[in-house]
Amino acid sequence: MSETKKRVLIVDDSAAVRQVMSEIVNADDRMEVMATAGDPFQASERMQNEVPDVIVLDIEMPRMDGLTFLRRLMAQRPVPVVVCSTLVGAGTKTLDAVVTAGAVEVIEKPSLGTRHKLLESQMQIQDAILAASHASVGRRKAFQVRANLSADAVLPPPSGRAMLKTTDKIVVIGASTGGTEALCRVLENLPAYAPPIVIVQHMPEAFTSAFAQRLNSMCKITVKEARDGDSVLRGHALIAPGGRHTILTRSGANYRVEVRDGPLVHRHRPSVDVLFRSAARVAGANGVGIILTGMGNDGAHGLKEMLDTGATTYGQSEKSCVVYGMPAEAKKMGAVQSEVDLSEFAGILTSLDC
Repeated sequence: MSETKKRVLIVDDSAAVRQVMSEIVNADDRMEVMATAGDPFQASERMQNEVPDVIVLDIEMPRMDGLTFLRRLMAQRPVPVVVCSTLVGAGTKTLDAVVTAGAVEVIEKPSLGTRHKLLESQMQIQDAILAASHASVGRRKAFQVRANLSADAVLPPPSGRAMLKTTDKIVVIGASTGGTEALCRVLENLPAYAPPIVIVQHMPEAFTSAFAQRLNSMCKITVKEARDGDSVLRGHALIAPGGRHTILTRSGANYRVEVRDGPLVHRHRPSVDVLFRSAARVAGANGVGIILTGMGNDGAHGLKEMLDTGATTYGQSEKSCVVYGMPAEAKKMGAVQSEVDLSEFAGILTSLDC
């Protein structure tokens, strides 16, 4: 029996954007456009007759802005919402408000430039909508994503030789749907002397800098968007920039990050698998890998490679996930040594012997 298609309501004041988004949604046989609306008032009218599985929502609209509508929606009739915005270089306050109001995903509007860019946008939008449709209170199941490139397209696999525990612990974290708030909860409870951390959170290029700034304002540790050549230091967390892969490198006992272009891996760039594989290659037994809430299987193979080279690995528990997808896939592969609740991670990281 085929799975029921996810019904999507598109809310945007631009007729051109509504048309492109409708084509993107209807091109995926797992979803369909329930209706479109030019503003939140029209959206409310559409929802009188039928409630969508997911709403794709613009922020800047006449009569009522998308943020106000999002807040009212979550207070009265919660529905998974994907915010779709052209706010390039969005300020911390804007991103903070959108996430706090309850948006499950934040994506960029599709680029109408090259065919390659449009195809990438299409895949990312479809994945974001599908992920949002599984973000609900109660039991969640892992969802199988389509075949795609592995980390081999960016980085060769580790040699298999586990590194001796001679350098400081290095923590790598991967997250997707629901990860923005999960990372807030983990990082804001870390002390200033926490071990060095590198993070991949699936997020558009325009928003990772603002997200890092938001975290930095909340945390005792220093949080910043990673730049090529940045040192990975105790009391610091680096957020992989959207649109580029982040790779852990090592010179002697010192860790740095390399930020590079490359193809989508598991339909993402940055990819958790790429970061985790790089940690397996250069950190070995000194690595600590954590896979948090998110849909799909990005990070599962890389976490297993870390485990095989002697690293300590953790997965977020199903009951504390927004979407129990990535942790479930990693657990299925035997990559997770310990599965713990989100509230436990700060204590675990604080107790690491660096």
